[in-house]
Amino acid sequence: MNVFWFRRDLRLDDNKGFYKALNGKFPVLPIFIFDTEILEQLPKDDARVTFIHDTIQTMHQKLQEVYGSGMATFYGKPLEIFKKLTEDFEIQNVITNRDYEPYAIKRDAEIENYLSKKNIGFYTFKDHVIFEKDEVEKEDGTPYLVYTPYMKKWKERFKNYDLKIFDTSSLLNKCLKNRSFPSLTLADIGFKRSKIQVPDFNISQTTIQNYQETRNFPGIDQTSKLSPHLRFGTVGIRQVIEKAIAEKNETFWNELIWREFFMQILWHFPETQHRAFKKVYDRIEWRNNEEEFEKWKSGHTGYPLVDAGMRQLNETGWMHNRVRMVVGSFLCKHLLIDWRLGEAYFAEKLLDYEMASNVGNWQWVAGSGVDAAPYFRVFNPTTQLEKFDKNYTYIKKWVPEFGTKNYPPEMVNHKKARERALKAYKIALDS
Repeated sequence: MNVFWFRRDLRLDDNKGFYKALNGKFPVLPIFIFDTEILEQLPKDDARVTFIHDTIQTMHQKLQEVYGSGMATFYGKPLEIFKKLTEDFEIQNVITNRDYEPYAIKRDAEIENYLSKKNIGFYTFKDHVIFEKDEVEKEDGTPYLVYTPYMKKWKERFKNYDLKIFDTSSLLNKCLKNRSFPSLTLADIGFKRSKIQVPDFNISQTTIQNYQETRNFPGIDQTSKLSPHLRFGTVGIRQVIEKAIAEKNETFWNELIWREFFMQILWHFPETQHRAFKKVYDRIEWRNNEEEFEKWKSGHTGYPLVDAGMRQLNETGWMHNRVRMVVGSFLCKHLLIDWRLGEAYFAEKLLDYEMASNVGNWQWVAGSGVDAAPYFRVFNPTTQLEKFDKNYTYIKKWVPEFGTKNYPPEMVNHKKARERALKAYKIALDS
């Protein structure tokens, strides 16, 4: 038999690796591994784990009810799971879709090495992106470090791209049948159900066509909510791109390309997970005041747009993109707290956490990354509020005490904080 290993591609249809596995000559055992290396770092009521578990159960039930097969779930270190599988089954090949994060690359290399010693094939496919790794590069073979020329080259290459949707509906009966599939509850893996739910995505004609006009206003609930679904693969990127093209919305399309831009940056420069892309920025003397960091995390800075964003994040696991820029800039520039601390907090809280985009965007606001905002650009949270939530719709929802004596004063003065940040940055860049 063949094993298909689901990871960040949690859907039965339009899944390239799964499609390739089902087209092979052997029956397919679909599996998912709850990886202890990842789970041990998460809170026990993590909403993403609940979402993954529920999604897998739905996939398993469909395979069971319609095709008499199912999906096997395991808990442990992936290499140990595969060692056990190769003892219990005669496996010809293991098939999966590629993951580009540093930990995943290392993990897959170890598993491929182990399987090769057993004469078992390990085949990976591109599914999570349209273009991967070094497929969109400059003429001299070096990676793009600025988004706009990358985007133009991406679109140029896309003209000759076969946007094939991989229809598995007629192939699912090739999944392994008449087996008792191991199935795990949340409690089995040491977790409990989260109160936070991943919302359904919305890529209706109205959402996409109005995207450019509404995307900067957090008080208007018109965002697609696509990001967690792209992150975990409950929707395929090919279907989303197809929709964006059909609706002729360049802005929406460009946002999808930003995602791939950051992915190829992380693939080329994996050290940026922990280090500034522009190394000189690692010389900044961050203040890293713990008390101020706690005020930022809990949404009690005295700046309503910052506070609304952080409270939305803490309560829902999501934050509006415009607000993400404001709260990120506030942490790095107003408080002079290391972007890595903000990135780690977002990694813990965001339903759509994706390392490449999160690191890329945090380094963008800190000024230390590729195509970053210049270090002297400091978002003014007050003018941002006036521009994008002038009627306080967003603020009233998340900061109900705003305008009363219970709301705290501004923890720092904008003008003084800006001057302090510029001085700290200049010292680092001139040293």
